[in-house]
Amino acid sequence: MDNNSFYVINQTASWEQTVEKSRFIAIVHHVTNVDEVAASLQAIRVEYPNARHYVYAYRLKVRLLEKSTDDGEPQGTGGKQVLEQLQHRQLWDVLVVVVRYFGGILLGTGGLSRAYSGTVRGLLERLCPERVRQHILYDLCIPYSYYEALKYQFSKYSWTLQNERFSEFIDVNAYVPQDEGKEFEEWLKEFASGLIKFKKLGIIWR
Repeated sequence: MDNNSFYVINQTASWEQTVEKSRFIAIVHHVTNVDEVAASLQAIRVEYPNARHYVYAYRLKVRLLEKSTDDGEPQGTGGKQVLEQLQHRQLWDVLVVVVRYFGGILLGTGGLSRAYSGTVRGLLERLCPERVRQHILYDLCIPYSYYEALKYQFSKYSWTLQNERFSEFIDVNAYVPQDEGKEFEEWLKEFASGLIKFKKLGIIWR
């Protein structure tokens, strides 16, 4: 597992299947704290009223918090399966709820586990998670004569320039993946013969 990156789903989406007359509907929400989890759960209960079960799991990157619940299903047949799908894909800041409308046929513990796992998998396989990596935030002080060439070179790398400020020099923020920091600093010194001054402002996720 790469501790310097994780994945997020920046959208709300759903997918459903019917298993032995029971409807299983998986819904994903992007969340960043427990208040957003509670609000999303309430919204889903309103959108899908009178269901027999609302099985869910969530993972929050802050404090590495994760939780799951079977919501009345036999223990270990629902929430665990949802959480394992999220863990397997290294997804964080995510809530997945599987709403079940009971169809009258008992599935047994094995059938329930497969139905919940399969419904979440069916949803997640249809989405494109975005990778979030640890980046070093730099402040660069650039002579005007180097700026256009620098922007062109940045377009070839996984580096980003933002927040330009124009005065005697051009001050701009650069975001560089943490594992490329040493390479970036050496490249920058060579590119402008040391004329571009820089300082590190910290580490962020983006």
